[in-house]
Amino acid sequence: MIPWVLLDTAKIPGDGGELRLKKRGTEFSIMLGSNELMNSRLSGSEESLAKLSCLRLQGREQPKILIGGLGMGFTLRAALAELGLEAQVTVAELIPAVVAWARGPMAEVFGDSLNDPRVSIHEGDVGHLIRSNRSAYDAILLDVDNGPEGLTRQANDSLYDLPGLGTAKTALTPGGVLAVWSSAPNRAFSQRLRQVGFRVEEVGARAHGIRAGARHTIWIATRPGGSLASRAQI
Repeated sequence: MIPWVLLDTAKIPGDGGELRLKKRGTEFSIMLGSNELMNSRLSGSEESLAKLSCLRLQGREQPKILIGGLGMGFTLRAALAELGLEAQVTVAELIPAVVAWARGPMAEVFGDSLNDPRVSIHEGDVGHLIRSNRSAYDAILLDVDNGPEGLTRQANDSLYDLPGLGTAKTALTPGGVLAVWSSAPNRAFSQRLRQVGFRVEEVGARAHGIRAGARHTIWIATRPGGSLASRAQI
């Protein structure tokens, strides 16, 4: 069996530990301690996060999307495949090394996605962008940490608590979508989404696609008001 090779490490801000980028043949893995956060062979649920969100944006002109977490770019590439040429996609990545890995050792995995004219990369906290903008995004896709029950950074909890969800709702356009990826279901999180006024769908997704791999959870939370087809009038 081909052994894993450690390519690089990166500190997570706020005493969140250390990420390790590893490679085995053509396969990449990003680890935190003994936990594998992502693997280049397992993209199904992250792609579903983008596809489910973009499906609900059909009919919107020049949609603006915010993606929290670059990772291995699965969500970004799936969103670009679904969106038209007038879309604008901002990806917020807190750890600069992750962006460097995307442009360096994992460039083949990312392809041309980072050079797509629709894409801008923000090296910083996605929470800052959410707090700084009002009715700015048609969709906010959060693939940050391990979901509402985080592993890497305690500050990520502020994205998923009641004040954070209320702020996300404010940052969305009427009828806009907050989509959240998680490694597991979380009933309390579903309740918080409803408590701040979202319409909530909870969808199961597989790491390998439709039938295979670990079961993950995606929340599609819609801000009431307006319709997806009336984006130009908002």
